Amino acid sequence: MTQSDVMTKSKYFTYILILGLLTTIGPFSIDMYLPGFEDIARSLKTNTATVALSLSSYFIGIAVGQLVYGPLLDRHGRKKPLYAGLALYIVATVICMQARDIHTLILLRFIQAVGSCGAQVAAMAMVRDLFGAKESAKVFSLLLLVVGASPMIAPTVGGYVVVAFGWRTVFLILGILSVIITFLTIFFLPESYPPDRSFSLRPAPIIRNFMSVLRVRQFLVYTLIEAFAFSGLFAYVSGSPILFMEIFHVGKREYGWIFAFLSVAFIVLSQFNGLLLKRYTSEQIIRVALTGQVIVAVIFLAGTIAGWFGLGFTIFFLFLFLACLGYTYPNAAALALAPFDKNAGTASSLLGTLQMGIGALASIAVSAFSNGTAIPMVAVMAGTTLLAMGVLAIKAALPQGSPAEAEVSDK
Repeated sequence: MTQSDVMTKSKYFTYILILGLLTTIGPFSIDMYLPGFEDIARSLKTNTATVALSLSSYFIGIAVGQLVYGPLLDRHGRKKPLYAGLALYIVATVICMQARDIHTLILLRFIQAVGSCGAQVAAMAMVRDLFGAKESAKVFSLLLLVVGASPMIAPTVGGYVVVAFGWRTVFLILGILSVIITFLTIFFLPESYPPDRSFSLRPAPIIRNFMSVLRVRQFLVYTLIEAFAFSGLFAYVSGSPILFMEIFHVGKREYGWIFAFLSVAFIVLSQFNGLLLKRYTSEQIIRVALTGQVIVAVIFLAGTIAGWFGLGFTIFFLFLFLACLGYTYPNAAALALAPFDKNAGTASSLLGTLQMGIGALASIAVSAFSNGTAIPMVAVMAGTTLLAMGVLAIKAALPQGSPAEAEVSDK
């Protein structure tokens, strides 16, 4: 279906609803079980820092999945890889509910992430297929608002579920929701792209294509800026259960509300980015926002080491950090993808993989250096932000125009 096709209002609403549900599987899988970290630790006879590795493995699974699904969606059409991803997710989720040791849960979360990534990547591809270029921009905005609302809803609901029914029920709910979404996809969402048997799945041409993207300096520079800056969010998400529930002794329900409130900083304030772009360039916004992010992170780290900050100031500095990130992230991503036209899909999947991969390392670092204080989390947030600023400074010092910012050709 193209923009020139007549689409009834009911079909338009149905397609957006199902695509939106597909994109929420990942965020709900990340955020809904966070309030249950303490209960999971007790149940599986481990500590919350080790439980946080199940979140890190999920991030790694998303990073791997984005590289896998792109070629599969072009080769086999949209729905077959999507069904495979949903089936893998459902099976992994059911087994997660029955996990009896933390190592099994960590592995299953990786498998679960690879499955959920299929839903995310396929949904984004199907938006481009089902709607014309002009209309798809509007649909993407709607989907981003849905994705943005997920971190506000999921941990809050998760907190109540964990208190009332236990942490395993979270995975039961995720499994039921994914089954419902799968049936909606089968019966109400059309195949939007025919299989292309000419598209090669051989490793050599796929690797060559990815390497050609990495040779574009603008992509590499702004992807590293975006990935390092954004990994501060991964550090926060991984460390927040320990920070709020163990250090500040916040209840599970209250933790969900705090997490939802802080999500407003990143999601809602970032919506003003469009207004700023009417007066400033993306590079100007990045320079100011990243500078602010560095200042906030350094003060936050110094105050945390000195023991100056209680719960109120901690929430305040996290809010400021995420607010700055809300402007750094979208502008860096836009500049990273700007040199590409025909091969934007390859560049986009590589951007997502590097973002999730570096974010997973930040998440693992928070768990590895956990010492019962907020210092490891805040130190990783500050360190990755300084790395992003370092890349920006190196970019400014390098001569412009070399190597060539050439378009990547389709393979």
